[in-house]
Formats: sequence, C-alpha cells, structure tokens
Amino acid sequence: MTRRCRPATPLLSDPGASGTAAVGEHALPNWLDDPIDRARVQRALVIKLRHHGDVLLSSPVFSVLQRAFPGAECDALVYAETAPMLEDHPSIVQVHTIDRNWKRSGLARQFGAERRLISALRARRYDLVVHLTEHPRGAWLTRLLAPRYAVARELPGANWLWRSSFTHYYRLPLATPRHTVECNLDALRRIGLQPSASEKALVLRAGPAASERVAALLSSEGLAPRRFIQLHPGSRWLFKCWPAERTAELVNALARDGWPIVLSGAPDAREQALVKAIVGALDPRARGQVHDLSGKLTLKELAALTAQARLFIGVDSAPMHIASAMGTPVVVLFGPSGEIEWGPWQVPQRVITSKVHPCRPCGIDGCGGGKVSECLTTLPVARVHAAARELLAETEPVSA
Repeated sequence: MTRRCRPATPLLSDPGASGTAAVGEHALPNWLDDPIDRARVQRALVIKLRHHGDVLLSSPVFSVLQRAFPGAECDALVYAETAPMLEDHPSIVQVHTIDRNWKRSGLARQFGAERRLISALRARRYDLVVHLTEHPRGAWLTRLLAPRYAVARELPGANWLWRSSFTHYYRLPLATPRHTVECNLDALRRIGLQPSASEKALVLRAGPAASERVAALLSSEGLAPRRFIQLHPGSRWLFKCWPAERTAELVNALARDGWPIVLSGAPDAREQALVKAIVGALDPRARGQVHDLSGKLTLKELAALTAQARLFIGVDSAPMHIASAMGTPVVVLFGPSGEIEWGPWQVPQRVITSKVHPCRPCGIDGCGGGKVSECLTTLPVARVHAAARELLAETEPVSA
C-alpha cells in the first residue's frame, strides 16, 4: 500500500556534488573516497522495518535527505501499523507499507500484494536506497530496484546477498553504545551527508483531526492544556514495565501534589489489564484526579495528547519517543534496555535506572529470561516522584 504525504515537487538536480557536505550555513570537508554524487539523486527510499518507536527515531533521516537533495523526493517503506509515525512528515512524499498479515492471507494473496508493492516501488525509479535495519528484505528489494546508490549497515559475517546488494556500508561502534537516532544518521554520514544539529530533531505531526478530538476530550474531562501529567505505564514488552502497585503509589503521590493524571495505554489486552490493576490499587482520594484514556486513542491522538501534557512519565516504549517528538518533558524508567541507545531525545528529562544492578542493561527479557526485570521492578517510588517534581520545577513556564 502507498500513502502520499506531501505533493510531489518538480525534480531538480542539486548542483552540489562531492567535495563538501552542507550543514546549515556551514560546510564540512568531505574526506570520503566514494561519496555519492548528490546531483544524480532525484528520488530516495528509506527502509525501516521495525516497531513504532524505531520508525519514529528514523524521522530525522528524511529531514537531512530533503536538505541534501533540494527538489528531490524521499519515500519511506515501513510496516503498515507503523505508518502513522511518518505520515505527514514534511520531507516525505510517499509512505509505502508492508502488511504483516499478508503472510496469513494465503500464498496467492500474499504474492499479489508483494507484486503490487514491488511494482509501486519500481515505478518510482529510486536513485538511492537507505536500508536502516538488518532485515534481509532490504537486500533483495534493493537488488530488484537497482538504484544507483544503496547504503546499509556493515554486518560481520554477512552472507553473499547482503555483501553484494549495496554500494556503501556504514559502521557502528563495536564496544560503545550510541543513540539510535545517531546510528540511523550514520547511514547518511557514510555517503557524505553530514547532519546539522537542527536536523536531528524527531518529527511527528499529530494533524488537525487528532488535535481537535483530543482538545474535545480534555475539555470533557475538565483538563486544561499543560496542566496535567500523562502517565503511560505499558509497553509491548511487559518485562519493561514497572509493577502496578508501585505505579499506583506514584499516582497517589502526584495526586497529593495537586496534579491531575491522565493514564494512556494501548488497546492491547495485557496493557489494559495493567492499567486496570493500577486504577484498582489507587488510594480512593486520588481516583477523582485520575482520567483513564487508555485504549481510546489512535497513535496520532496519543501524540496530540502528549503535546498538551505538562510532563510525560513512562517506560522504554514508543510513547516515550512520541513525547520526545512532541517536546514534552520526560521521566522514564529503564530496566534491561539501554538508555544511551533508547533514551529520550532532545527534551528535558530524568532517566531512572537501578543503582544496585551492575548487570544492566542486559538486553534480556527479564532476569534469566523470566519476563520479570528486577532492576526495574525494584526502582523506588520515592526516586521517581522526586525526579518528576524536580523536572516540573525545572521546566516551569515563566510568567509574563
């Protein structure tokens, strides 16, 4: 499926080729032996076949490409459920999607869907493909599309298909962690495109319809913009979640501070059960200040809600990255995943991690693979509450 994000612009040749890499008002020297010739790129495709947060963290790539190739067109290829993360991005013309359900619809239907996708991609005649994951689909798609340039991650021990499908390979640090945004941008650095600081910002557009519905919801709940705290306790991976009892204790403390709390969450049954357990464990005096919007919002509406929150509190999840994109201050609890690679991006923040578990971040789905992460479940409520109060004070709007 293909969704158009912005009108296509007339294709122009960029007179700047190799030699320097424009960065804002400056130019950096380009010491690469094999930079791409920017004048020969009229259309580019970025492939990011991962989850919602991963896709959102690739949004700066399109900002850099638009500046590097003025007048050219940039498209995205993502899984269908993650498309809202990039729809309405001002630097994207079309979002092509792959539906994970194709493989469950029978071979004939799957083949037809794949054929239509390939036809749509081929019709775009891409000059550059940027593949941002290790998914093998990116390798064989690149071979089918035959762009002039293609860049992907350098993978030690990669098979013949991977080694022969791309013109350029970018490297990531072997022993030191690096934020995922920077890792995505490394693909562009490898072909001679250096990002500026302003281009590294996450880009997510909620859109007028989502903003209007959220404004109506907040009004019906008696909530004013920037006068409530959003708490999103869930994640698609439950081993990244804080226990319901501790989350409820935090909500009680924030309610005592006088803050209305908006609970958000996915419609997934497990996340709904977590929210229900939190609400059930609340002090009766706090319940009047808690507004449960979990399972009631689309991704765009979630972004619109987060944009209106005074503070976002959550765990390592896509909604935390949405908060970064919307410029909302973030308090986030990290357990087995790494905050350096996945932490809040370019917003005021407090990252809460264990001080007594030297084994983290381990990347394991709970201690011993048991789906429960003690480095997360044992985080004290008092630390999270103090971090929230500090960040609220630090980001308090200045009165006129």
